[in-house]
Amino acid sequence: MLNFVERTGKNTITSVQNFFYAMGYFYRILRDSLFYLRHKQSRRVLTFQILFTGIEALPVIAILSVGLGAIIIIQGLTVLPQFGQGQLVYTILITVITRELGPILTAFIVAARSGTAISTELGNMVVSHEIEAYVADGIDPISYLVVPRFLGVTFSLVLLNLYFNIFGLLGSFVITALVTEIFLQDYLFNLLNAISLADILVSVVKSAVAGMVISVVATYYGFKVEQSSTEVPVMAIKSVGRSFVLIIITNAVITVVYYLTI
Repeated sequence: MLNFVERTGKNTITSVQNFFYAMGYFYRILRDSLFYLRHKQSRRVLTFQILFTGIEALPVIAILSVGLGAIIIIQGLTVLPQFGQGQLVYTILITVITRELGPILTAFIVAARSGTAISTELGNMVVSHEIEAYVADGIDPISYLVVPRFLGVTFSLVLLNLYFNIFGLLGSFVITALVTEIFLQDYLFNLLNAISLADILVSVVKSAVAGMVISVVATYYGFKVEQSSTEVPVMAIKSVGRSFVLIIITNAVITVVYYLTI
């Protein structure tokens, strides 16, 4: 019994310490993000991060969004008119694509691709003592390595989410027109009536928060690698798993706040 209480107490203390350390780490990133433009080399890292996270993920995002949007439209136009609720397909489309699945699916893809890559890269840099070399040369690893990745992932995820929405709402029309009778003018008119500025803002906020979560978690676990290269894949897996959990939690919290304020 005493051993159980002792272990529980130690785990609780460790969890609290890790939480406050993570909050301080996040604060440090936010503070240094305000001055990142002073470092020209950091801007180069930012450019490459946007290229990898944003540009290279466009084909996957396009296929996913078009397929999802087409399925919703086809099923909605087939089933809902039987109950006299044909117009609800556009509301469902906005809710699913723009407010809910768009931000969370793009975040999952970025976490799996970029989150893993960032954790692995930083972990290998720790093992090869590159981080120590930066510190010895007077270069702050947070400002030089973390902040560009933080800004790059966050900015890229917002743009990917908007890209997902465009393809999901408009690109899926092309696929739908091949299998069912639907007119572009009516589709756009009903779509504009269903969407609101609040839907777009909530979607952007969700993607921005998810981008922050992914980049902070990925860099945090990358730096947690200590000595052995075998720790790198372990920390990469942990970063992806923790990112998924936090993305779901933050997405749910923002959704609840949205529905409480409308």
